[in-house]
Order: sequence, then C-alpha cells, then structure tokens
Amino acid sequence: MSATPDATDVLVIGAGLAGLACARDLLAAGVGVRVVEAGDAVGGRMRSDRIAGFVVDRGFQVFNTSYPQVRRRLVLKNLRLRPFTPGALVHSTSGRLRFGDPVRDPRTLPGLVGGRLAGPRDLVALGLLSARDALVPPSRIKRLADTTTRAALSDAGISEAFVERFFRPFLSGVFLEDELETSARMFHLVWRSMIRGTLCLPTDGIGAVPQALAAPLPGNAVRLENAVAGLTDDGALTAEGREIPARAVVVATGPGSVRALLPEVALPAYRIVTTYYHVAPRSPVGEPTLLVDTRRRFLNTCVLSDVVPAYAPPGHALVATSVLGRDVPGREGELRPVLGEAYGTDTGGWDLLTVRSIEDALPAMTPPQPLTRTTRTAPGRYVCGDHRATGSVQGALASGARAAREVLRDLGRRGM
Repeated sequence: MSATPDATDVLVIGAGLAGLACARDLLAAGVGVRVVEAGDAVGGRMRSDRIAGFVVDRGFQVFNTSYPQVRRRLVLKNLRLRPFTPGALVHSTSGRLRFGDPVRDPRTLPGLVGGRLAGPRDLVALGLLSARDALVPPSRIKRLADTTTRAALSDAGISEAFVERFFRPFLSGVFLEDELETSARMFHLVWRSMIRGTLCLPTDGIGAVPQALAAPLPGNAVRLENAVAGLTDDGALTAEGREIPARAVVVATGPGSVRALLPEVALPAYRIVTTYYHVAPRSPVGEPTLLVDTRRRFLNTCVLSDVVPAYAPPGHALVATSVLGRDVPGREGELRPVLGEAYGTDTGGWDLLTVRSIEDALPAMTPPQPLTRTTRTAPGRYVCGDHRATGSVQGALASGARAAREVLRDLGRRGM
C-alpha cells in the first residue's frame, strides 16, 4: 500500500450506528481508522432536524434503554431521556382501551382485568409469555425453532381476539408489517427488551444517540460529505476521484450503497414507512403514550411534545403519525379525520409541518431469521448494519462490533 495522507489501516464507509461502533472498537484496539460519510452529519437513518422551532426525527423512532450494546457504549443520563408511558392506548370500535404494565403502573390494572381488552385466560397466557421472555437468556431465545410471530402468539395461548385487538395493531408499528409474519425469535427478543427496558426519546432528538456514540472519536476520524463511488483493490475511490488506501474496508451504509459497493451481498427486502408531523394548538391526549388503531388505518400516533416538551415551541403540540408505505397524494387528507376519531378531537385546524418517507426503514425479518452472521464478504472486505443482525439499534451496534472483531482477527490484532 502506497503511503498517502489518506492511507489508513481500516476504512469504514458510513457513519451510522454500525459504522460508529465498528470504528470505536477498532480505535480502542489501536488500529488506525478513517470513517467517511456521504451525509452532512453522523447517524444514518437516526437523524433529527429542526424545522420552525420543532424537533423532527427522520421517521418516528424510539430509544430502548435495555439493549446491552446501548448500555455498554453510552452514558444514558447524558442523553436526558424522557420516557413514554409503558404500554399503549388502543383505539377500537368500542372506544379507547389501555394496555399497560401493572407492575410499573398499578393504575392500568383495572383496564386489563376488566375484560375489555383481554379475558382471564389471555392475561394468564400473556403473563407466562412475558415472564419467560424476560427471564430466559437471549442465547436460548436465539436457538428456538423459528416460526412467525402470529404462530408464536398462538403457541403461547394468546387468543385470536386478543391478537387482533392488541398485538397486531401494536406490533405493526414495531415491525412495520401488519400480518405478524416477522420471525418469532425476533418477536421474543423485542418483547423481552420492552419488558426489561424503557422506551424513551432524548431531549435533543433521536439524532443525539449517534452524536453521543461519535463523540469519543478523534476529531479527524470522521469525514462528512465524503461519498464513496466504489471499492478498489487497495481501498476505495471517493466520488471526487480520490483513492483512500486501506488494508481493510468495512461497508456500513444503508442498503442502497451496499448494493452499489458490494453487489454480491444478498440483502433482505426493506419496509417502507411514512410519518406525518402535524402541529396542534394543544395536546389531544395529554400523556406521553403511543396510540394504535385496531383497524390498522395507521401504525401508531403519538404527541411527541408530551414525551419531550422541547420537541415543540411553547403553545404548540407536535403529533407524529406513521403509516405503511410511501406518501401519495391525498393520503394525509384521508388520515386527518381518522386521527380526529382516534384522538376524539377536531383535527381540521392542525397544520401539516412536514412528511418523512423512509424507504429503508427496517429490514424484513421473516423466518427463518438469522440473528447474527459473519461480516466478511471477501479478503479485506466487510459489511455491517441492521440487515446483518436483528433490525434494531442493538442489531446495528452488535453488527458493527462483530465487524471490528473479524477485522482485528484478520489483521492479526487482538480484538475486544
């Protein structure tokens, strides 16, 4: 490898969660690393924008405090996390129902035992399912024979009525598909994380998470607005025609760039989601909770400024509502009266602040779903991201960590 100012031991392409985790672990092991990112900030899909005084995440996102990689890498108090109410509100034809965690909030117990949402048998089955997922080590969950989430709920003794009334509308917003076809292994791991952790948002927006992850990196380690056009025998070629020599290259980008740079890598299909951000004069619900719809006319809706008041200027409320698929003409107009019905308020005066359609929001995770896989694609070539593990923050970070371990092993260095 020729000596040039850009030469490095390892080149990481992409400054999303996986790329940042990989870079941090490599640097900690004493390996020279350069991270190049096509965008103007770190984070990949995990970004926040400021629009007219509002904090707008790029698609509705939540942060789970229970993920092991999160707890290992971040000082959670520095994110100034604000929690959601455990559980969710369910809009149904018989009115608004509440699914809550009576262990964390005893006030939700009457709504559960009253029978409107679930009967006694379902509550027993739910308790057994939750206890098992909370207590069984993840390694055992990963070894389960895989099937669909719908089959897993049935096997757990959950009735079809309870599935349709709660699990299907709620999990549609988690897995971005409404047929419960996602891997049962993935469901059990996600359910475990929800039981053991707290869903939150950082006060400064979800983009604060990758910013905190990148903060310990040396100032010259990450180069923004540096797109890569292709890989070479000795490293990578930037869009400006400059070669960056490297002993190893890790591709940690979104699926579009992975396909362009490593066409031999098989990728799953990706779920598409659109989030509409409305501004209301006041909160229509007055609590930091998710609202789902049994008719599945939307995935979920939430008053973000009830979770984090700083998401909206004083005197305003910011409402985020997500739906499957892309934004198409007329869709927001059809959604508005549905939100009025769900929130029990007049939405005619709400202003549409912005719309975010995310083409590669989440990889499809149908069974059998491998929960981890090698990042090596060829000698000196690696790929990492949520598509190589569980499609989550934990999965992205764990994939980046695995890439670092495999690079270190191949370079003859001791890994972490």
